[in-house]
Amino acid sequence: MVPERFFSDRFALSPSLLEQVLGQALRGRVDDADIYLEHRVNEELLLEEGQVKKASRHVSQGAGVRAQSGTRTGYAHTDDISLPNLEEAARAARAIADETATSGVVAVRPGRQPHDLYSLGVPPISADLTRKVDLLRRIDGEARATDPRVTQVIATLGSEEVVMYIATASGWTVGDVRPLTRLNVTVIVEDNGKREIGTYGGGGRVAFDFFLEQDRWRRFTSEAVRQAGLKLSAVDAPAGTMTVVLGPGWPGILLHEAVGHGLEGDFNRKRVSAFSGRLGQRVASEMVTVVDDGTIPNRRGSLNVDDEGTPTSRNVLIENGILRGYMQDRLNSRLMGMVATGNGRRESYAYPPMPRMTNTFMLAGPDAPEDIIRSVKHGLYAVAFGGGQVDITSGKFVFSASEAYLIEDGRVGAPVKGATLIGNGPDALTRVSRVGHDLQLDEGIGTCGKDGQSVPVGVGLPTVRIDGITVGGTQV
Repeated sequence: MVPERFFSDRFALSPSLLEQVLGQALRGRVDDADIYLEHRVNEELLLEEGQVKKASRHVSQGAGVRAQSGTRTGYAHTDDISLPNLEEAARAARAIADETATSGVVAVRPGRQPHDLYSLGVPPISADLTRKVDLLRRIDGEARATDPRVTQVIATLGSEEVVMYIATASGWTVGDVRPLTRLNVTVIVEDNGKREIGTYGGGGRVAFDFFLEQDRWRRFTSEAVRQAGLKLSAVDAPAGTMTVVLGPGWPGILLHEAVGHGLEGDFNRKRVSAFSGRLGQRVASEMVTVVDDGTIPNRRGSLNVDDEGTPTSRNVLIENGILRGYMQDRLNSRLMGMVATGNGRRESYAYPPMPRMTNTFMLAGPDAPEDIIRSVKHGLYAVAFGGGQVDITSGKFVFSASEAYLIEDGRVGAPVKGATLIGNGPDALTRVSRVGHDLQLDEGIGTCGKDGQSVPVGVGLPTVRIDGITVGGTQV
């Protein structure tokens, strides 16, 4: 773990100065207050048409001061980390939150110790630039050599390092140094006047050499080419109510969107989620166990501590179909009389934290994936998804499948295009009839948006059969 002195030195703020700022925020009827300090370095490299078209590095630094009174939160931020500016931010936050408080509770040091999930010898942001550019050029050559129909290759490599430091009103401080990197490969293929696109990638809180190990970069490239070529021969998707089999890994994004957001604490405290007030009740098939786990080493959604300083944890949300808990930050856990689960997250110092997912997935079941496919007479096998929409209150969702196949008489058939899944998240959970033993997590590409904030997340799923899902297609 990084010694605490590192963080106070980085931001040139002693504990006594932080206490002085918090004193400003706590004046009046305020329940809780904290300071979040952040130093961020982002790097992006982009190769297109065989040339590096973009190479940028951006450094930002700032702080946010939060004051809470009952359900009311005051938040002010500044990109100038100096004592006068921090004190002004504290006064502004207090002015927003200062009203008759419902309680005098303040945060206490979490009982759990911070993790050490991503100590790296060489952070990705510090890796040699020449090696990064060379990798992008190798990807371009590999893609064109794999399939002569490839007419365009776009490869991007993004890396960042975030140093964060939190000081709370109850006198404890905690810091974290967070690496993150992601490699994306997009190819365009053309054949007989038809043009299609394929995209694949991955990453996590890993070193740059992660992409070189086991030739991951080559697998990412070949997968992007395969997906693009596959779409050239795809037929129009059928429409109607049918059995849908979700493949392992990235299809967990449907679980994340259609179910995960509804299990976040703020929506349930406000009673606007389809899962509100249902703790201890059956909300899914007994085959369904859903977990949010921010403690998996080197995963994109993992954190040593969340953005409020609470150590992340493994939270069982639904167990054998029974709703067991919600994902909580400090504010909503206090107001609901529950324990903070380490899910308080924010995009940057310019935003207050809120309950967010980390790595969310369904646990494996007993079935062989091939047996699940064989059990379907007519249906759809969806193995990758693109965009989607979900209504948190009702649970209704619409998702487009970027790679899907027909299932006929227990066999995977022709690839289809234009398939969308339409349904209701809580209802879909009750329709799960078989769960495979092949749980996979995604490659490390997930980004989640909520209330204008984006954070990196992970998803996962085993092969799952869902009966009676509405499929929107393009077949005439």
